[in-house]
Amino acid sequence: MAVSQGLSGPISARERQRGIVMVAASAVLWSTAGLFVRMATLDTATLVLWRSLFAALALGGLAVARRGPKALTGVVRSGPVGALFVGTSVVSSTAYVLSLRLTTVANVMTVYAVLPFVATAIGFVWIGERVTRRFLIAGGLAAAGIAAMAGASAGAGDLLGIAAAFTMTIGFAVQLVAIKRHGNVDVIALNACAAMCCVPVVLPFAHLLIPTPMQLVACALYGTMTTGMAYVLALEGGRRVSPGEAGFISMLDVVLGPLWVWLAFAEAPGLAVLLGGGVVLGSVVWYLATLPPKDDADYAAPVPVRAEVDLAG
Repeated sequence: MAVSQGLSGPISARERQRGIVMVAASAVLWSTAGLFVRMATLDTATLVLWRSLFAALALGGLAVARRGPKALTGVVRSGPVGALFVGTSVVSSTAYVLSLRLTTVANVMTVYAVLPFVATAIGFVWIGERVTRRFLIAGGLAAAGIAAMAGASAGAGDLLGIAAAFTMTIGFAVQLVAIKRHGNVDVIALNACAAMCCVPVVLPFAHLLIPTPMQLVACALYGTMTTGMAYVLALEGGRRVSPGEAGFISMLDVVLGPLWVWLAFAEAPGLAVLLGGGVVLGSVVWYLATLPPKDDADYAAPVPVRAEVDLAG
């Protein structure tokens, strides 16, 4: 049976396929971010505050229910590993909201689409990951679609939003590689702690008045679905596939994110964005549809097992 490395040992082809499904599901959930940001109509700091509170409550409660308080205290005791995950999560999730506030969802998704290439580069340098020919072909097609989208979407006034989106992309790419390098981490507890750490960061800049019921609903959905479960599924799936593959499958978000906002708020993308998005979606569908079911030399090369940090406490 073909295997790739992750967690603390080999991962079977079945587990790899489970990982692909998890990452794809996370992309669908993550694509709703722009929709909830538009629904909330709050400034960036206030939105991050309430989103983080809901995410911390949902994920923290789930982590404690599964393993007790040691799930959260284990993150504190994990030292540099926990700090890496929590720090990159705080930066990337905050930058994501900021980017959605400063530019269009289509622009943010266009920048985010470089994720597989950033993750592949970091994975090559950090853990020696290799990629397959199929990945390169599909990635090349997706890059052509991204170029078509970018050519018609970016304006001078969007530069700060694009910079924030790129910061978010780098942060998430680091997490995808780190989950392969440190496979035993508890991603639910980590993301709960990351959400908690966001609160004091944005609190001095947020409005402390209670939002309207509709705004609270938007923040709750954003916190539990997009920040919470999407991150957990992405990182759990990222244990089972290469960082480049995880980033590539996540490009489903590139197409779906602008679609939800278009349908709900008439933030219509141009023809070039639609055509480019179709190419991106088609490349992802082709890649997933042609995955080898079992033994195949086309699988990503194994990654040497390294010393892992167990956050079980």
